[in-house]
Amino acid sequence: MKARILKLVAATPVLLVIAFLAAKISSHHSPTVDVLGSYFPAWMVCILSGLALTFVAHWIVQLCNLKTYIGPAPLMYSCLMIIFTFATWILFYQN
Repeated sequence: MKARILKLVAATPVLLVIAFLAAKISSHHSPTVDVLGSYFPAWMVCILSGLALTFVAHWIVQLCNLKTYIGPAPLMYSCLMIIFTFATWILFYQN
């Protein structure tokens, strides 16, 4: 069971990269996002995706018992959120 979960965790980054690249290739629009008829600035979407990806990273750390190998948790997770937010911006909204 644990080996199956680890395989899924290992495949997740590859699938995310493929999804980001597919969305990047197909999207050529201004940095606003239509959500139920209301336009939101792209930075809001990037922050939310950075937060979601940070929660996924936290879940992976908890699942694989890697808490002892990382540094101070508040610093680590805030840096991860910044990295994920900027990566989302670069992948989807660079001109």
